[in-house]
Amino acid sequence: MNDLPKAYIDQMKRLLGEAGFFAYEKSLSQPVTRALRVNLLLRPDGTLPCDVEGTGERVPWAKGCYFVDGDARPGLSPLHEGGLFYLQEPSALSAVSVLDPRPGERVLDLCAAPGGKSTQIAALMQGEGLLVCNEPVSSRAQILSRNIERMGVRNAVVTSAMPAQLAPHFEAYFDRILVDAPCSGEGMFRRQPEARDEWSENSPRGCADRAMEILSEAARMLAPGGTLVYSTCTFNDTENEGVLSRFTQEHPEFSAQAFSLPGLPGGEKGWAHLYPHEIRGEGHFVSLLRKSTDAPGAPEVSDEKPQRAKKPARGKDSPKKKPEPMIAMPDVLAKGFAFEKLHMAGGSLWALPQGLDDISRLDGLRVLRTGLLLAHMEGKRAEPDHALAMALRPEEAARTCELTQEQALLYQAGEALELGDLEPGYTLLTLCGVSLGFGKQAGGVMKNHYPKGLRRR
Repeated sequence: MNDLPKAYIDQMKRLLGEAGFFAYEKSLSQPVTRALRVNLLLRPDGTLPCDVEGTGERVPWAKGCYFVDGDARPGLSPLHEGGLFYLQEPSALSAVSVLDPRPGERVLDLCAAPGGKSTQIAALMQGEGLLVCNEPVSSRAQILSRNIERMGVRNAVVTSAMPAQLAPHFEAYFDRILVDAPCSGEGMFRRQPEARDEWSENSPRGCADRAMEILSEAARMLAPGGTLVYSTCTFNDTENEGVLSRFTQEHPEFSAQAFSLPGLPGGEKGWAHLYPHEIRGEGHFVSLLRKSTDAPGAPEVSDEKPQRAKKPARGKDSPKKKPEPMIAMPDVLAKGFAFEKLHMAGGSLWALPQGLDDISRLDGLRVLRTGLLLAHMEGKRAEPDHALAMALRPEEAARTCELTQEQALLYQAGEALELGDLEPGYTLLTLCGVSLGFGKQAGGVMKNHYPKGLRRR
């Protein structure tokens, strides 16, 4: 293709050979591939409760995932905003499948925005354990936090810190870590043709050096015997095999581990290249490393405080040292259902993840989300937060009302609804049994409590 940089063409011919490069080049003119991942927190069996436009064959290498057919736009469905599914690039699903997170573990997604892999991890953890999702770039961290909320994740902490700032807080702490590193983006050339103009011959070397810095901090945070997955959406061996070689030389306590996933090239050497001319996906690189059980564990606690970020930004939801008086929880939960490990911060009531052993670990970090936000103060009254609505199942709510498709669209546009003679009070509104948000029945009208910033017409 004439718009591919010559240095890139030479690189790919070296990696793939002439015939392989011809097949790869041809694939760049083919339609982009997309996938829909069902939220296993809502549907553990990976099925859809009702028809969603464009869902086709199953993606064999990830649970609950379907290829999206043609030009279908399932993202327009109210169920997308309800967190029933996440639209994701198919080959990118492989990294979390290789990571294989389990309920009850401590897991870190170190470069997490926009949240596709984080929410995939959360679904496999089934709300048990601790998931820390970190994104250094503040604006991207906001998008990450929003997707964690939309998908109803209860056990996630969202931070925005450089890996070197995060590591002192979590020495030898995590069972599994995903490093989906910033890269030169060669796997984006079909989906985002403008990325071709941003690529240069020096891009891989600079990205590889940055990946090494990130991996070195990840190594500090992984517990002995833990699992580390390093992935990129690029093809060159400088950022992929080259980084693995450099990393294992500098960190001999790590070794590559063979893996395999249905429908994908084997990972016998501990890594696999996924090319768009060989699979239904845009392209990815994924590798699996394990830390020796003989590696040093967490350092002994001393009087010396760990390094903290200088003058950290503190949002309304960041933990504070002085406890605040608890606010009364609004009447939205079913009788007998309650959250444990409650925490007040900045006028907001949080349900902390059960897997978070000590909230003081987060001191000095910029924290956007500390588990599940249950309620917040509006003037002198407490209101249930939209995050709680997204995480609740209908059976966990005090009052529910099932909407039609038309009513759901009106609700997400911010309209009040006339739904008949219903019990007054906060009500969880659903579509196909999927939570959409809260309304408040009063005077025969369901007042709209869908967040203004999320409304769409």
